[in-house]
Amino acid sequence: MSSQDQFNRVVFAAAHVVAEDERTVDWDATLAFRHHLWSHGLGVAEAMDTAQRGMGLDWPTAAELIRRSAAEKTGRICAGVATDHLTGEVGLDDVLKAYLEQLDVVQEAGAQPVLMCSRQLAACARGPEDYEKVYGTLLDRVSEPVILHWLGTAFDPALAGYWGATEVGQATDNFLTIIAGRPDKVDGVKVSLLDAGHEIGLRRRLPAGVRCYTGDDFNYPDLIAGDSEGYSHALLGIFDPIAPVAAKALRQLAEGDTDEFHRIMAPTVPLSRHLFSAPTYYYKTGVVFLAWLAGHQERFVLLDGLESARSVEHLAEAKRLAEIAGVIEPEFAERRWQQWLASR
Repeated sequence: MSSQDQFNRVVFAAAHVVAEDERTVDWDATLAFRHHLWSHGLGVAEAMDTAQRGMGLDWPTAAELIRRSAAEKTGRICAGVATDHLTGEVGLDDVLKAYLEQLDVVQEAGAQPVLMCSRQLAACARGPEDYEKVYGTLLDRVSEPVILHWLGTAFDPALAGYWGATEVGQATDNFLTIIAGRPDKVDGVKVSLLDAGHEIGLRRRLPAGVRCYTGDDFNYPDLIAGDSEGYSHALLGIFDPIAPVAAKALRQLAEGDTDEFHRIMAPTVPLSRHLFSAPTYYYKTGVVFLAWLAGHQERFVLLDGLESARSVEHLAEAKRLAEIAGVIEPEFAERRWQQWLASR
């Protein structure tokens, strides 16, 4: 029985890419890291924002990443569908065409599509009817149920007013209207608003059979454990650096030991809150830093040079919290840390 079979939640880790330098992906190390995640029973969420989608990872490289990862999959894999290859001023028809081009690539590769929010759609949509038009057409074209991704402005300020409303309650109503129109085409929704109360309210309103995948890197243990009325599955960036610990905790949850699940997960929360502290979209720097400290890659380098996006003090605190959480080996990590400090 695989580790994934032992879980009673569907869980994905949004995986980072390993860079050779600020322009080049290290394909061998990148794919090896995906096998690391699969070996612990976690699914891989490919070509998402953790992989610097829109921040160094362009669409041609993302498409290659999706194809390569899907070809080697030994567990679940989903992959981001967006419109990030568009340039200049665009309209709804351009956005829809761009989404469909990427959807075809993901489906042909054999990955489950994740329909990501589109900066271009946010810029040109005039109201909820435009979102219904675009997403309705996409859902009519999918060959299997997809995951809808709602990314908040903490992660991408360009997504303000998504779903046709700036007020989150109205945006939620608009979002649910789209799902209600084609619930059989929606496997689940990934919510990344960093608002646990909102996520709980949303998941209680989802149609039967539609999962809620938490994207809340601040409150994930409570949301995954759930309450008497339900629980969230997971698609999380923090599961990239904490994969072994998360898998251990999830097995305890599946065995009915919720207290042990929380005991194992609790030390990872301060680490996650630190990595995802404002400006939140630079969390990728800390994720890659921990992968390097754990020995998953030979260089602390990110695409577009984003290894410099966080301060030395921020990274030192990330190292300290990661040791407490049990996700890095202290002596090995300390040697790398001292080498890095000496090279600065």
